[in-house]
Amino acid sequence: MGLLSQLQEELREFGSGPTLEEMPRCTLKDKGLDGPTAAHRIEEIHTPYNYAYLTCTTGSSAFQNLVGVTRQELPARIAAGKTALERAGLKSGDTLLITYPPLVSVFSREALDGSGVRVEFILRPSRDALLAALGSLKPAAVLGESSFLRAALVDAGRLGVLGELPEKLILIAAGSPLDPELKMEAERIPGARVHDLYGCQEFGWLCLDGAPLREDLTLFDTGRADGRLCLLAGGLPTGDCFLTRERPDGSYIVLTPTRRRAAQEPEVTVLASTAADPETVRRTARTILRCKAKIARVSPDVRCRADATGLLVTAPDTGAELRLQGPEKTALFDALLAAQMAYQREARTDPVWNKPC
Repeated sequence: MGLLSQLQEELREFGSGPTLEEMPRCTLKDKGLDGPTAAHRIEEIHTPYNYAYLTCTTGSSAFQNLVGVTRQELPARIAAGKTALERAGLKSGDTLLITYPPLVSVFSREALDGSGVRVEFILRPSRDALLAALGSLKPAAVLGESSFLRAALVDAGRLGVLGELPEKLILIAAGSPLDPELKMEAERIPGARVHDLYGCQEFGWLCLDGAPLREDLTLFDTGRADGRLCLLAGGLPTGDCFLTRERPDGSYIVLTPTRRRAAQEPEVTVLASTAADPETVRRTARTILRCKAKIARVSPDVRCRADATGLLVTAPDTGAELRLQGPEKTALFDALLAAQMAYQREARTDPVWNKPC
């Protein structure tokens, strides 16, 4: 046997890198969203280890865009998801019927598992499949786009099967602004109630019935003529603007059905960072662009080794400015900084990883 033939045999048994069959896999089932959707195909890709998982935006205003979710973001995202389920009235052991499987990615599967909620999907992405599942599974709650839920309830009335739907059904509308007629249709089901859940694939769930699900949300008055305020999550713009209502205790309610996309998203500039050097901050800005499609610029005079992150948020169309001081209001930015720093610590010594800069 020649040397290279011997090497080939030894590689099969003792090679340092994995074969294709040995590589770890994260399937739709592993991510908890193994249900049907008419908007996607299933495609295998090589996913970098620095992501907990990949998902994609809904494509409501443009092409669907890939979104990377880092492990450092998961605790806050999971906590918001569990809070949303609890406030909506779900408890451990309840069944949640989901009409659009990618919504699981907004929760992160750990939020559903941690709440003890059992997830089921409709057999096919259609209204008749939703009605069939409601009748057979008798779930405590159903989660889906509000116009889809409303249309299915209209169908139930026309078919005369409203009485076969579960009483006290919790309808959680998500993925688009709340259809104003959904609550009216839900009133025909005894004890049913409707909740409006707002969030996005980039940042997770942010509000339920207008009440914040995270402590790092900020409303930025950019001087819009319609009075809507831009919503920031952890120091980064969501791209959405809302009317709001102040509560007697000084807190606020985001009127999520009034959502409008910002014509120009606020610009974020990093003024101060807990990172040791400016290059790490600049790499974090590139990470944010690549995995969240959000632009964060770094000031030429950025102050490093600061006690907390300092961000300047500017509205390009009006010139309005807002300064955010961490750690509470910059939590998401800080999580992505932590992800970048962890990535830099994971040195790769094999030459296959060494790429010229």
